[in-house]
Amino acid sequence: MDQHALLCLGPHGFYRMGFVVWPGRVGGRTIVCVHGLTRNGRDFDVLAQTLSEDATVLCPDMPGRGASDRFDLAEDYSYPTYLGAVAQLLTRYDLAEIDWVGTSMGGIVGMFLAAMPGTPIRRLVLNDVGPLITAASLKRLSEYVGADVAFPDLAALEANFRRIAAPFGPLSDGEWHRLAATSSRRRPDGLYVYDYDPRIANAVRQTEPKDVDLWAIWDAIKAPTLVMRGADSDLLRHEDAVAMTERGPKARLVELPGIGHAPALMAAEQIALIRDFFRHG
Repeated sequence: MDQHALLCLGPHGFYRMGFVVWPGRVGGRTIVCVHGLTRNGRDFDVLAQTLSEDATVLCPDMPGRGASDRFDLAEDYSYPTYLGAVAQLLTRYDLAEIDWVGTSMGGIVGMFLAAMPGTPIRRLVLNDVGPLITAASLKRLSEYVGADVAFPDLAALEANFRRIAAPFGPLSDGEWHRLAATSSRRRPDGLYVYDYDPRIANAVRQTEPKDVDLWAIWDAIKAPTLVMRGADSDLLRHEDAVAMTERGPKARLVELPGIGHAPALMAAEQIALIRDFFRHG
């Protein structure tokens, strides 16, 4: 695993985007993994380590998260900016074809890219996200995303994280600690905070949440697609996930019991689903 940074051009100037590279075999394919709204590329450490047996894996931090720069203007945290960041990453490595794993927001970025003419996406994995984002899930996110909270130590932050991220599924103590450690930072005053710009929540909090309909985007996708859904998810409803198997790319659907939004992609069976999909379809 190697940490890198890429100079990107955003809506109002240049910024640096951090990303992790998991080197694969020479001549192998490339997989890009993009995280959810408040997360970062280190969420994929366990998955990427396995996938790097077959491929080089790139795990970027979208702007405002992790090792990437924060923007001066909160409105620059937008899907056009994220799409541009990914395009610049692909250009950096001269990638004409990739596989994609996207959790929540990262899946939406993947859908937009996969629907475009000339898309480089060969195969697409969507982790608990689809073309209809429910108002109920957006309301839940708005209740904690961007909250101005700080903790005296990492243990206190982890306890909070376990509560708000309980839908991730039944993780081990070590897995919870890994996720808490890689998604937090210690401020100069010694307190611990989540490692993202709280202003990314502005778009969610400014208006009354309502369903987001991206079915037209979905219907334009042609790449073979795997949809992984937490069976208790409030963001991707069962009926919408089933509809995803019947239109657009007619995805393969796997529902994971006892999990909500979103599967952590750390369990061996979840990793195997993705690895086998990329290997064999």
